[in-house]
Amino acid sequence: CHCGVNIAGVVDVEKLAEYAKTLDDVVVSKHYTYLCSNAGANLIKDTIKEHNLDAVVIASCSPRMHEHTFRRVVEEVGVNPYRLEIANIREQCSWIHESKEATEKAKLLVKAAVAKARLLEPLEKGESDVIQKALVIGGGIAGIQTSLDLAEQGFEVILVEKEPSIGGRMAQLDKTFPTLDCSSCILTPKMMDALRHPKIELLTYSEVVGVEGSVGNYKVRIKKKPRYVDEEKCTGCGICAEACRLKQRIPNEFDFGLKKRGAIYIPFPQAVPNVYTIDADHCLFLTKGKCGDKPACKEACMQDAIDFNQPEKEIEREVGVIIVATGYELMDVSSIAEYGYGVSADVITTLELERIINSSGPTNGEIIKPSTGEKPKSVTFILCAGSRDERHFQWCCRIGCMSALKQAYLLKEKLGDVEINICYTDIRSFGKGYEEFYRKLRGMNVNFFRGRPSEVRVKDNLQVDVFDTTTNKLFEIVTDLVVLVPALLPRVDTPELARLLRISRSSEGFYMEAHPKLKPIDGTVDGIFIAGCCQSPKDIQDSVAQASGAAARAANIISKEKLEIEPIIAVVDEDACSGCGICASTCWYNAIEMEEKEGKKRKAVVNEALCKGCGTCVAACPSGAIQLLNYKDKQIQAMMDGCVS
Repeated sequence: CHCGVNIAGVVDVEKLAEYAKTLDDVVVSKHYTYLCSNAGANLIKDTIKEHNLDAVVIASCSPRMHEHTFRRVVEEVGVNPYRLEIANIREQCSWIHESKEATEKAKLLVKAAVAKARLLEPLEKGESDVIQKALVIGGGIAGIQTSLDLAEQGFEVILVEKEPSIGGRMAQLDKTFPTLDCSSCILTPKMMDALRHPKIELLTYSEVVGVEGSVGNYKVRIKKKPRYVDEEKCTGCGICAEACRLKQRIPNEFDFGLKKRGAIYIPFPQAVPNVYTIDADHCLFLTKGKCGDKPACKEACMQDAIDFNQPEKEIEREVGVIIVATGYELMDVSSIAEYGYGVSADVITTLELERIINSSGPTNGEIIKPSTGEKPKSVTFILCAGSRDERHFQWCCRIGCMSALKQAYLLKEKLGDVEINICYTDIRSFGKGYEEFYRKLRGMNVNFFRGRPSEVRVKDNLQVDVFDTTTNKLFEIVTDLVVLVPALLPRVDTPELARLLRISRSSEGFYMEAHPKLKPIDGTVDGIFIAGCCQSPKDIQDSVAQASGAAARAANIISKEKLEIEPIIAVVDEDACSGCGICASTCWYNAIEMEEKEGKKRKAVVNEALCKGCGTCVAACPSGAIQLLNYKDKQIQAMMDGCVS
């Protein structure tokens, strides 16, 4: 394959095709501009039929790109799809070498592929049953959208959320950009739909703690933490919270400590389910064994819903697919010492300002300085606080620019003649309607400084030093309130969940997709999909779109009763197996078990449904008793001999 000029621009493809004809057992050798095209596929099929071929070697791009395509092509004309070998002469050759040496290396790669192709064995796919249910991890807007889409198609969904309520980060917002729609007005109906849908089992205040199985057949263990409140009896009346002896004494995490709550609480007024939760870390009765003469909340509750003996439960569910939509965390900007977060109460983050602006927030929508309670006359936004920064995090948060522009607009709307300063690196208004919103704000007497402030000095007022690269001038901004736009990070529990699900993470720590272009929603393990900000930072529109995409991809699997199993798996030679168990201990997918055979000797047994053909066990086996089908030692040895002979 020429691959346009990707290969042919460096490798002499015609010369390579002529060379291939000289290799043993090669009947025919051809070249074409794009073998992955329809015309290219027809060329392959016609050639197979004309020469009655039983094995095929295609020299092209990485097998990760088009191996599945070419397998279908050869299978259509009667060749076993596993008697196809790909020689990667693009990523491993033309993209990394100059012309002369690239052609010579391509010859060796083709020679090695032909040597292996002679020994390839015809394999047949197996089948496994599919459990037509889905697990969604994360109850933010992405998780809710995925759950509703699947439930509307008739599939049962288990929606697991770690916090007492679903809603995620979107529940903390006041308005959404660029339309300035009320966030709760959009989100709350979807939350209620998820709660009431007969096909959705909602498990809040719960965590996934174990996952076994493979695509189509996952067994999931879920830990349901005790609320110490009976969900069936609680009516959400709030009398218990009013009676709590620690009322208004514990910082409310939902409001970032700007407001206080009691030991029994709901996170926010629109919480779903509308059920109170007792904070086990602060409740006097749970921490000290005594709360006055009797627990005040229990005495106040007329529904008898308080249950201090409620145990932690572990439940099991079986599902066919898993969708991960666990969201993101904000960077702790106190690590940027020069910006004074944590030193001055008037240096806050965009989400803290979001809660202040919100009518159900800690100040009931009244915009004030946290330090004094006075209305600010000047507000300065510092964009890219920790993001696009080699000292901290190099990626863009993607929502920071528009979040700051939206909040600047709302401050102008509510405070009138307030001075707004925005210190930015670049304004990235990339979405539909974003640029128009940005232009509108520029006409509202907002000051823009292109530069990253060097310091926020905390004195009687806050002083911000910034060098504006558009005017080549150093400015000192005296302001009442500084709003930092922090980096978006993977959640702290991302590594642990990635380990449970056996999916990969990117260098930034987010969950990695199977392929950025061809499979942007699929995880690196079959049957696991990713949606929302757990994959990378994105806005609400993109999160919802990706969530619906994940639901569609998941439905492709659970709409079937049977699923084909890839036949390239590990096989055990029981005569050579010593029963040491090293293979089982190294298997990432728990696909190998040690079983007693005749004579009470332990032998390794591979579960075909779980095995992913990674080959780790083959490398670990000290006796060479495990081989990977179509990657057997003799096949690999033939490739090596082809390269050096």
